[in-house]
Amino acid sequence: MISVRLPDGSIRQFEQAVTVADVAASIGAGLARAALAGRVDGVLVDTSYLISKDVDLGIVTDKDQDGLEVIRHSTAHLLAYAVKTLYPEAQVTIGPVIENGFYYDFAYKRPFTPEDLQAIEQKMQQLAKQDVPVTQRVVSRDEAVAFFAGLGEKYKAELIEAIPSADDIKLYTEGEFTDLCRGPHVPSTGKLKHFKLMKVAGAYWRGDSNNEMLQRIYGTAWAKKEDLDAYLFRLEEAEKRDHRRLAKQMDLFHLQDEAPGMVFWHPKGWSLWQNVEQYMRKRLSAAGYKEIRTPQIMDRTLWEQSGHWQNYRENMFTTDSEKRDYAIKPMNCPGHVQVFNQGLRSYRDLPLRYAEFGACHRNEPSGSLHGIMRVRGFVQDDAHIFCMESQVIEEARAFNLLAMSVYKDFGFTDVAIKLSLRPPKRAGSDEVWDKAEEGLREALRACDLEWEELPGEGAFYGPKIEYHIKDAIGRSWQCGTLQLDFVLPERLKAEFVAEDNSRQRPVMLHRAIVGSLERFLGILIEQHAGSFPFWLAPVQAMVLNITDRQGEYATEVAHRLQEQGFSVDTDLRNEKITYKIREHSMQRVPYLLVVGDKEMEAGVVAVRNRKGEDLGQLSIDELVNRFKTDIADRS
Repeated sequence: MISVRLPDGSIRQFEQAVTVADVAASIGAGLARAALAGRVDGVLVDTSYLISKDVDLGIVTDKDQDGLEVIRHSTAHLLAYAVKTLYPEAQVTIGPVIENGFYYDFAYKRPFTPEDLQAIEQKMQQLAKQDVPVTQRVVSRDEAVAFFAGLGEKYKAELIEAIPSADDIKLYTEGEFTDLCRGPHVPSTGKLKHFKLMKVAGAYWRGDSNNEMLQRIYGTAWAKKEDLDAYLFRLEEAEKRDHRRLAKQMDLFHLQDEAPGMVFWHPKGWSLWQNVEQYMRKRLSAAGYKEIRTPQIMDRTLWEQSGHWQNYRENMFTTDSEKRDYAIKPMNCPGHVQVFNQGLRSYRDLPLRYAEFGACHRNEPSGSLHGIMRVRGFVQDDAHIFCMESQVIEEARAFNLLAMSVYKDFGFTDVAIKLSLRPPKRAGSDEVWDKAEEGLREALRACDLEWEELPGEGAFYGPKIEYHIKDAIGRSWQCGTLQLDFVLPERLKAEFVAEDNSRQRPVMLHRAIVGSLERFLGILIEQHAGSFPFWLAPVQAMVLNITDRQGEYATEVAHRLQEQGFSVDTDLRNEKITYKIREHSMQRVPYLLVVGDKEMEAGVVAVRNRKGEDLGQLSIDELVNRFKTDIADRS
């Protein structure tokens, strides 16, 4: 008898070997129809997998994340099947699953057009409706090479030739199409119902620019139609909110080839920057941080002592002068340790919290640069806390409260916590890492937080807590971090005098809340689609005159509001008032203050908001009170 234990603990017994599909059918017809794959002793397998011994078995359906991965993997093969059906001369290469979908690379004699993509998607739908069975067979490596070489598929043959000769190869067949794959796949194409092809891009064979250029077709696939529709809606919304497009429309900043990954801030964009920086400066000061400033360029020897030169060299910009090597700082931490090391510190001085809006430069690959979301030159709301081990939990708790309060003020209330653990390339012993990782776990428990652990994602000098904020259309952005570091204080010989007069190393907490200000501003632009809350808006109100007669009064209104600390401008151009209103509404100015003869005589302004709502006539004092309320409410 073969015993199959299910996730609920129940056991089913069979007199002979059975497939995963057979077990699903024995449980119920509904599960048999829903089964996409199986999980045998924790390993994903096809529903055709033969169970010949006692195992633990889970049936994978489209309700499982693994099920969605199987759907996307199988849809990539369906794409290749459709391309080979329509364009037999095309050669297939690889087609992996990626976030939210899949892609497949093809070699073809001409570029695929949008019309081709439409035809391919229609053919995929036809093949899916035919509910073609997907079958698997195992062959030797040499058999697989011969098979694909015989089909003229040189890329597949080359891939398989790189596999050790003793390894068996899985081939999956659906209809007239056979492909190399590790699997598993859905049992038939009829399981693939909700997909869409997105775009075509170029890709080098095996990612090597010395190889030929292929065509990469991207697609998305989902278990349910509503999930596909929601994803496409998010993409449409994301395009509308793209910070690069809005920045051009609102005249916030620009980028150009002469300074790749560096930002040219325009007046309104810099005003937005200052609103964020000054807000953060006030919050840090109130939380007991002391602001400092450290050099942009420091000698190579310091970076060698810190470990950056050995572990981070490929990301650093370097220069030399008078036969000395220097690095432009990619991080602020070594400089902060130098400030700590000036003078003899006592345990009574701790915790010491140093903050810096520090400009950093990292040599990011040009292909990864993306507007102001991924740049080479950026400023962080960086800070380092030097404390005793006994103070770590309280400092972590205080930081968590501060970070959550800041995110709420900026309009982010959905925050996920993740703990990034030791990477393969790191400084410090395993014992030190054990201590640091457990220290952060203890801090998270003290904050009563739930978290997800990410093995291998920590910084080279320590593990870190990550704060991931969710924006208005459901995207997650990693911003804040809290890193516990025993390594850098040791390497840079930081010490303090303990209560027993011994010399001890402080613990160093690296922390940021918004992270890169450039990236955070990009997130804010997209979060609010350019319609910033009043307290953040670079121009909070625009005074518009109807005719030249009100020009002097409009200027007076603006000056009175400016004296109260508000960012107010005037538009005195000889244009129709409807044109001015439309233009500044497009600029997403929170309030438009219209003045005509009646308003000038009464000493008031006619107020409109950016939604086009008429708020009536208000005196300057009433307007000031309204503005102050908006700022206090962060509205």
